[in-house]
Amino acid sequence: MSDSNTKAKMSPAGKRQADVLLHVKQNGTATIGGLAERFSVSEMTVRRILHRLSDLNLVIRTPGGAMVAPSGSMERTFVERSQRMSAAKNALGRAAASLVQDGETVVLDSGTTTQCIARHLAGRTNLVVVTASLAVLEELGGSAGIQVQLTGGTYRRISHDLCGGAVSETLNDIYADRVFFGAAALSFHKGAMNFDREMPKTILQAGKQKVLAIDSSKIGCEAVYRFCPIEECDLVITDRGVKPADLQELRKRTRVMVAE
Repeated sequence: MSDSNTKAKMSPAGKRQADVLLHVKQNGTATIGGLAERFSVSEMTVRRILHRLSDLNLVIRTPGGAMVAPSGSMERTFVERSQRMSAAKNALGRAAASLVQDGETVVLDSGTTTQCIARHLAGRTNLVVVTASLAVLEELGGSAGIQVQLTGGTYRRISHDLCGGAVSETLNDIYADRVFFGAAALSFHKGAMNFDREMPKTILQAGKQKVLAIDSSKIGCEAVYRFCPIEECDLVITDRGVKPADLQELRKRTRVMVAE
């Protein structure tokens, strides 16, 4: 069946959504205002369409619009990402948690790897954990010895966390013992990278020690947005699947821990 016949059978709302998706794909990026003018609809309607397309992993939301990620690099849903490299992420979580001492304050980024760190912190005592991740909150909510401080922000379903200016505002007021964060990719040319443009860079100033926890499948890859150079990480924790050449290159840039 041709695309024209398929569109003819769509509802007006479905056809508009397909047209918006096609426009974004053809142009690479699009603004909310531009889409509203192009399709003669309100900006609120465009926002609803982009929200649906984002939930379907067909576009990546950007401030004021949307973009198409490079082929094969579209951000996966939180559940899909949690299932990928699960054994490695569990090892990373155990290794990262072993660094945390009772009495410390730590910041945990949102993500499936930091969720594993939280899992291995559960049951510890006299800890303060600051996070925008509802997955981290779920892991630690039942631990009587851990005080979880949740940032403000807007709930984002695809990553099960909070986002927006309130996250940065909270992190601006924090100076923890350690900050643990993840990344979608680690490029030797561009550093830690993400698909999420809204990931607050204020997290890098929110603690004395900045620890990147990243599984070996992401090393030597690239995502869409640069986050920080490798040299800004005080420590990189990865798993034993890391390639020897990658490990050697990483150790030229910063300290590395290989989780067993």
